[in-house]
Amino acid sequence: MHMQAWPGDTFEKYGRWFRVPTELIADANPHVEKGTLRPGQTVAIPGYEMMDTWEALAGCLALPVETLRRLPGAMAVVNGTAPLPKRIMSPIVRRAQPYDFAALAEDIAAIIRCYPFVRQRTIGHSVLGLPLIELQIGRGPVRVHMNGSFHANEWLTTAVLMALIDDYLRALVDDAVLAGHRVLEYYHKVTLSIVPMVNPDGVNLVLNGPPEKEPHRSEAVRINGGSFDFSQWKANIRGIDLNNQFPARWEIEQARKPPKAPAPRDFPGFAPLTEPEVKAMAALAEASDFAMVVAFHTQGKEIYWGYEGLEPPEAEKTVNAMAEASGYKAVRYIDSHAGYRDWFIQTWKRRGYTVELGEGVNPLPLSQFGQIYRDALGLFLATLKMA
Repeated sequence: MHMQAWPGDTFEKYGRWFRVPTELIADANPHVEKGTLRPGQTVAIPGYEMMDTWEALAGCLALPVETLRRLPGAMAVVNGTAPLPKRIMSPIVRRAQPYDFAALAEDIAAIIRCYPFVRQRTIGHSVLGLPLIELQIGRGPVRVHMNGSFHANEWLTTAVLMALIDDYLRALVDDAVLAGHRVLEYYHKVTLSIVPMVNPDGVNLVLNGPPEKEPHRSEAVRINGGSFDFSQWKANIRGIDLNNQFPARWEIEQARKPPKAPAPRDFPGFAPLTEPEVKAMAALAEASDFAMVVAFHTQGKEIYWGYEGLEPPEAEKTVNAMAEASGYKAVRYIDSHAGYRDWFIQTWKRRGYTVELGEGVNPLPLSQFGQIYRDALGLFLATLKMA
């Protein structure tokens, strides 16, 4: 929500009026230097939206729409002549629905509109040119990264991550406790980086079928054995498993994986770091000084940690806290691999984790969304606490 400043207006005054932490208002208005608000200057107030439909106004006033239409002044609210703010009290991100890139883009736009202290940037593009979007939340010195949908048929990880972000942001604005944690403390401690959908081309392929663009349409069908059922596809649109593309013992991974050419799953490519999605994720890590990374997958209620003894001593304490919060099993992974987490640990000797949500069935049924979300919420908050 945006409004015009009046003489003497300050961020502190808006915080008292709207019951929003002052630092969130300040971060939502980077164009305004604190204490220099000028009359008429536009100020964004996070956690609010304008009531611009009859249904929204009717719900607020608990009146039927037919009655509301007859009330003096109601039209001015709906058409924006006399805008009326409404506190966001419920989720704005869709849940328990098939979650392709279009759904993600719409929900990110809603997040930025309602919580303008969230920072958005494009870190790269997919093979088909879709933006790889990073969201940043917080002002803390510790940088933590999370991501979802490295694997196409694990798209539910994106839906879960976006739901977590939604609830976290609403709790921040309300200065509330979420699952026993006062989350505003994490805002000051942690700068959270999230790439909700690493593999948008693959997710769209699984949910919507092959793209119209050639040669990718014909190639995807050929790689899939002529079938138009892409429900078990894990790779990117070129048939390369993005999570096996990193230079952490990549040669061993290439030798032991059965596919030796593009395939729906498990082919690590002809060399590491060839795919634009992987290049973008590697460049993000190289530029960001992350203290910890968490990659979400859906292979069944386990948290993989460690890599050939290169992880720091505090990694075990962190994963034990995550396991306790979620009920998931912590598994120390010492075998050779070429995954994002393994490359991160190998390169920076810092904490990296792969969280496997759900029951190990891909794609996970939407009926499991609620339970998976509850598991992930515990993991999410434990990660911020242990950062």
